[in-house]
Amino acid sequence: MNKYAVIMAGGVGSRFWPVSRQSFPKQFHDMLGFGKSLLQTTFDRLKQQVPDRNILILTNADYISLVQEQLPSIPLENIVAEPAMRNTAPCILLAALKIKKKNPNGIMIVAPSDSYIENGEQFQKDLKTAFSFCENHPNALMTMGIEPDSPNIGFGYIE
Repeated sequence: MNKYAVIMAGGVGSRFWPVSRQSFPKQFHDMLGFGKSLLQTTFDRLKQQVPDRNILILTNADYISLVQEQLPSIPLENIVAEPAMRNTAPCILLAALKIKKKNPNGIMIVAPSDSYIENGEQFQKDLKTAFSFCENHPNALMTMGIEPDSPNIGFGYIE
């Protein structure tokens, strides 16, 4: 299986203080009242198309035990401690290099650990389409996003 998922779970969630603290950031909380943390709901969403063994969690070294506690089916070697908090691009590069070493034909989706996706069925259809396109176009880079309804300096935009 060439499908991989990378969940970025290293942030401290400072915008959600005081609920989110450095010792227990927002991705480990049940912020939506679903009975699962944001990390767990992201994992559940991705494992519908990617096997557990192909899901990597990139996180801060301080959060490895929290990841293990919340996602016990993830092999320890798939929990990657970032050597330093350097934001998104280095995190994705580290994951891409690990996947390429393991499987040169790997196709990966990168997802933040703290997203809420209201229409799960549509997300699964879109993910299937994206994986299919990338399987047939080995040099492709596919992005998925939502149309913003208002400007917000806290988020990036895809043009």
